[in-house]
Amino acid sequence: MVNVKRLPGPILDAYEWQYQGACMGVDSSVFFSPEAERGAKRERREEAAKRLCRQCPVIDRCREHALAVREPYGVWGGLTEGERAAIARQEKIAS
Repeated sequence: MVNVKRLPGPILDAYEWQYQGACMGVDSSVFFSPEAERGAKRERREEAAKRLCRQCPVIDRCREHALAVREPYGVWGGLTEGERAAIARQEKIAS
């Protein structure tokens, strides 16, 4: 008989928190920049994404996910790509 305890849990269990996010149904272009977006336009888009994140009931879980898997793009858990990269650098220095 197969030892099911060794099998990974259902994927839905790991990501179900995303269904509770304030971003559900919001166009992904709010969170992910188009190619070559820079300057004030990028800053305005990122701030709009962060405003949504600040009211999100799963912001902490989203941020934990993004940092754990090193999400390379977009705003996750109220953090931009650059902010997450800075946290990762600090963690690397601290360890």
